[in-house]
Amino acid sequence: MAASPAPVLALQGIGKDYAATVLDGVGLELRAGEVLALTGENGAGKSTLSKIICGLVTPTRGQMQLGGQPFAPRSRREAEAQGVRMVMQELGLVSNLTVAENLLMGHLPNRGGWLQRGRLRELAERQLARIGLTDIDPDMPVSRLGIGHQQMVEIARNLQDDTRILILDEPTAMLTPRETGRLFGQIAELAAAGVALIYVSHRLEELRRICDRVAVLRDGRLVDDRPMAGVSQADLVQRMIGRAVDDGAQRPRRPTGPLRLQVRGLGRAQVVRDVSLDLHSGEVLGLAGLVGSGRTELLRLIYGADKADRGTVELFTREGKPAPQWSSPVEAVRQRIGLVSEDRKSEGLLLPQPIRVNTTVSDLRAVSQAGWLQPAKESGTVKALVQKLRVRCRDEEQAVSALSGGNQQKVVFARWLHRDCEVLLLDEPTRGVDIGARADLYAELERMAADGRALLMVSSDLRELMDMCDRIGVMSGGRLVQVFERGEWTEQSLLAAAFSAASEKTIKETTA
Repeated sequence: MAASPAPVLALQGIGKDYAATVLDGVGLELRAGEVLALTGENGAGKSTLSKIICGLVTPTRGQMQLGGQPFAPRSRREAEAQGVRMVMQELGLVSNLTVAENLLMGHLPNRGGWLQRGRLRELAERQLARIGLTDIDPDMPVSRLGIGHQQMVEIARNLQDDTRILILDEPTAMLTPRETGRLFGQIAELAAAGVALIYVSHRLEELRRICDRVAVLRDGRLVDDRPMAGVSQADLVQRMIGRAVDDGAQRPRRPTGPLRLQVRGLGRAQVVRDVSLDLHSGEVLGLAGLVGSGRTELLRLIYGADKADRGTVELFTREGKPAPQWSSPVEAVRQRIGLVSEDRKSEGLLLPQPIRVNTTVSDLRAVSQAGWLQPAKESGTVKALVQKLRVRCRDEEQAVSALSGGNQQKVVFARWLHRDCEVLLLDEPTRGVDIGARADLYAELERMAADGRALLMVSSDLRELMDMCDRIGVMSGGRLVQVFERGEWTEQSLLAAAFSAASEKTIKETTA
């Protein structure tokens, strides 16, 4: 019997301590051409372990070997020099540089110290083509791209020919099925070429689709390491969180309440094109579509974060009376309209501030008396929300920047639960959130709907929309092209509608 090949990466007793222990005695081996799923709840230690491997975090104890040699990178640059790269959950692009400059950063083509623009563009186009991004202008500032396209650029940036190990941390969190399919194709090619991959994700169906082995972390310890073949989703959930969760796939349609939000002919240039929709009390209306279809832009227009150049948005009270108009997020919040942004890092949170401040900033009057903040009342309110959403933290004074991505998302939810919004706009609300935390957040959305709140939810995860929503509208090319009632949709029909604008464009170009 032939011996198994030597591991390209070996971890022995890896541990990391901050104020508390976040990793304890983790041992793993990774072989060339293998795709390892690394999963667990938020705060289980997945991102910390990944950052240790790629040189961003120094372990407190333990050893690593790369290709049989000691491996202890002191920086990301050192790790990359040895062929170890990571696509992080929080994007690392420089927003004021072009797509091409971000892709080739660190090895920009030059002659005599002068940048070779033509060569830069050529190399960038080649890099983008590897992942199917032929429609992106390499000379465009990366800040002009949506989050989904930025994620794809971040992935393309790490597809270097000298890569030995590639770590992908929640790479599909902002991607639609088409972009996800492109990524999976590239993963298969890399594995076939001998690259070893670590795939960090909470989307268990993805792990079962592309991974050879699965390692499960819980509370900083490795609790399982086994071949993926034959592992059921229920098995993974049980190992991750120790309890079963209900996906709600067979839920009935919620009763339709009074009209709460009416959008008519809303548009901004060609990004959002004359969208009309109604949102009722007690319902969850989903918005599906491809990256760049206008979903996020529509929510921002409704919220007042961007200015519409045509159309109207009107809010109605529970009694059916028109509410005052708003033209900015501040005014929207006064009308008890909240927005869970797709980009929590730059738009959703005050990262250096504690959980307490991030939670109560949406409604300080609720924790004040006669204009004076009441510390005891504020602390009690935040503790209750932290407990309800199961936020993994030291206490409510811990800085949000020190939390995992999923726990940061829970703090965003806590803010709007504290505000007690009547209308909540949700843009990729469970991005980077594990299956147990998703169940907690879904339970809160259920409670809000049962209380008569109106919820408008954008998600790139069709299963999430199909499980949670009463109706699903599909955006394509800036337009709302179709609205499905619960029971009418299939995954195929939703995807067909999402691709409709692209199909129409192809037909017009062909017949022109």
